[in-house]
Amino acid sequence: MSIQSEMQKIGKDAQNAAFILKNISTNNKNNALLRMAKELENNSEKIIQANKKDLENAKAQHLEQAKIDRLELNFDQIHQIADGLRAIANQPDPINEVISMWRRPNGMDIGQIRVPLGVIGIIYESRPNVTADATGIALKSGNAILLRGGSEAINSNIAITEILHIAATNEGLPENCIQIIKNTDRAYVDEMLKLKEYIDVIIPRGGEALIQKVVRNSQVPTIETGIGIVSMFINNDADYDMADKLVINSKCSYPAVCNALDKLLIHEEIKDKYIPRIIALLKKNNVEVRGDEETQKLVPNVILASEEDWSTEYLSLKICIRIVKDINEAIKVITKYDSKHTESIITKNYMDARKFLNEIDAAAVYVNASTRLTDGGVFGLGSEIGISTQKLHARGPMGLKQLTSTKYIIYGNGQIRE
Repeated sequence: MSIQSEMQKIGKDAQNAAFILKNISTNNKNNALLRMAKELENNSEKIIQANKKDLENAKAQHLEQAKIDRLELNFDQIHQIADGLRAIANQPDPINEVISMWRRPNGMDIGQIRVPLGVIGIIYESRPNVTADATGIALKSGNAILLRGGSEAINSNIAITEILHIAATNEGLPENCIQIIKNTDRAYVDEMLKLKEYIDVIIPRGGEALIQKVVRNSQVPTIETGIGIVSMFINNDADYDMADKLVINSKCSYPAVCNALDKLLIHEEIKDKYIPRIIALLKKNNVEVRGDEETQKLVPNVILASEEDWSTEYLSLKICIRIVKDINEAIKVITKYDSKHTESIITKNYMDARKFLNEIDAAAVYVNASTRLTDGGVFGLGSEIGISTQKLHARGPMGLKQLTSTKYIIYGNGQIRE
């Protein structure tokens, strides 16, 4: 069978499963999610062994450390993945939710309800937890899912998918509601991007090269989960202790993810006191600090930042520091270099906070909080299939409702168009 024929069959099978899945009861879906969570934990040793193969291959291929960090799984992480599925089961089912209803003068009753998108394709790199997170959200929102993970995580992804598939079908979900492309040949991705007859949306998750390839070449509608070039502005009235805590958490708690801090902008009025302090703290936490010329004058061992640094998502223990005149310059710099993902301001000034919230164009904008909080679980969405940086069809962490569309239902008693 040719790659084209194979992908056509996979797409058609997914579409048939989606037709059944949209009518599956909430109770049935929840039972499947809970069974999936339990079986992941019961089979955690199998997953770890598969993951070890991926890690060995990644190291042999000299994969960058940030990708290896995102690839690695342990027993605690598998438990967290299972808990994520349980959290999705506890979320309200969005399907058939009545968004609004009204009666027209001619007596027609018109309602707008939530419905599944249909078939969701996801193309992603490195992180095998995405396999379970995406599957759980897709199924709860009534969608079939087609998974295509990166070659570096192929063994982990297949192991997780097989466990999820057995659990879901044992609870009565349709046979092809969860499918994974097991062949790592990139030609399969090319064919997947052509399946507009069967796939309703494709979501790319990974580096900029992957995302741009999908967005440029897909014949299927896409939701762009852009890279995270994340900035934080320390205002002239900021509480230093709070700023310390938020900078370190944003940068160091998990540097290999898209909501980790990359750029730190500091008001010039506090540069003499705060910059040496925060750089010392960053270096204590093994962060490589780069900065503009003015920052380098204050702390000579700082690496001089290049123009490229300001538009780079590091995904590692690196950060750029820049001194700005005021909040207006901070907003201007962020707007020039950001990826419209996550930005934060540390300030006591209410008007400056409001200005930052109003003028920064990003999916998530914070006042006095860590950038690492941009997450579906933290937001109370149960989990997320990705963080959208576009404005259509969804923006920010994408939970259950973001994987639905709407349709109008109309009750009449013989009305015609006059």
